[in-house]
Amino acid sequence: MKKNVLIIGAGGVAKVVAHKCAQNNDVLGDIHIASRTVEKCRAIVASVHEKRALKTDGKIEAHALDAMDVEATKQLIERTGARIVINVGSAFVNMSVLSACIATGAAYIDTAIHEDPLKICETPPWYANYEWKRREECEQAGVTAILGAGFDPGVVNAYAKLAYDEYFDRIDSIDIIDVNAGNHGRYFATNFDPEINFREFTGQVWSWQDSKWISNKMFEIRKDWDLPVVGTSQTYMTGHDEIHSLSQILGVPNIRFWMGFGERYITVFTVLKNLGLLSEQPVTTAEGQEVVPLKVVKAVLPDPSSLAPDYTGKTCIGDLVKGEKDGKPREIFIYNVADHKEAYEEVGSQGISYTAGVPPVAAAMLIAGGDWDVKKMANIEELPPQPFLGLLNRMGLPSRIREDENDQALEFA
Repeated sequence: MKKNVLIIGAGGVAKVVAHKCAQNNDVLGDIHIASRTVEKCRAIVASVHEKRALKTDGKIEAHALDAMDVEATKQLIERTGARIVINVGSAFVNMSVLSACIATGAAYIDTAIHEDPLKICETPPWYANYEWKRREECEQAGVTAILGAGFDPGVVNAYAKLAYDEYFDRIDSIDIIDVNAGNHGRYFATNFDPEINFREFTGQVWSWQDSKWISNKMFEIRKDWDLPVVGTSQTYMTGHDEIHSLSQILGVPNIRFWMGFGERYITVFTVLKNLGLLSEQPVTTAEGQEVVPLKVVKAVLPDPSSLAPDYTGKTCIGDLVKGEKDGKPREIFIYNVADHKEAYEEVGSQGISYTAGVPPVAAAMLIAGGDWDVKKMANIEELPPQPFLGLLNRMGLPSRIREDENDQALEFA
């Protein structure tokens, strides 16, 4: 059954989403892209036509929209006939877009936890602060709302559920590892929205250890990993969305998130933070102009989507899961490796955007086909992982599993 799709956002991830929706428009129907800056939407439409990505005849149209405006979003959903909304805009608009979906009956998909622009690093579990408060509302309206359907959160949640269901009798720990071993050639840039990127790392680092929340400082705890393809990689324990759902839903006592950072990123980040330039609170300049330091930093950094043409190297993201099976200790690493250059050649975006943008389209296809059309709110680990991971295998994000000396592709019927 075809279900027209509305994509909220016009950044690098939205571009991937649009291309992948186009490649699967026989399932997803007409495609609509909306953002405050309609020119960015039109550029994405043009790139889809340039790549001849549309699988069958159908619409792909651009629209101007302030997604914080619930009424305007409702009207656009109704005008376009969209039955699935893929929200890859700023995390600030999640609740507004969800409200519009509940009001119109459209399915909702996002890739990150909602954020209040005036708050950083709220008390865990983060989903309980906003999204989970609306579970009953979604179920009463019969609206499917799939939360955190990117890669991390998203695919790594599916990896955890797969391990939980098929590989372990008991899981003791899940370490989610995200390493970008690519090079974009710029002195300093972030791979996604700088404002969201920096906010993620300026507060406390929350992890789930011994079945309780533990707080650390950013860059306080380092660990090096020997990973497939990208080799030995330096990472630091950080807070991240998926910890806040996995810890509550799967009941695993230890869940941590590790992200790779180079020394230059750490140095620049530390200087900016110590100077107060990562603050989200307004300040007044000597000329009497009020500015938000973090937004100024965002304005002077490269647009993440501009990094794609020169990006080389690979990413490795996966779950290291430890526990017990049949009375014996077991350890597995379920992961994906993505290539920046290959992503650019296919959809015109770099690998970070690719890994984040393909999964929500797979989720949309599963909703359209009925497998994930659950008529309620759900995190990825509450849904069957096999159809999701099987689709991703075919859509450009294949999964592998490493155990002891054995490393092989994961196959799904």
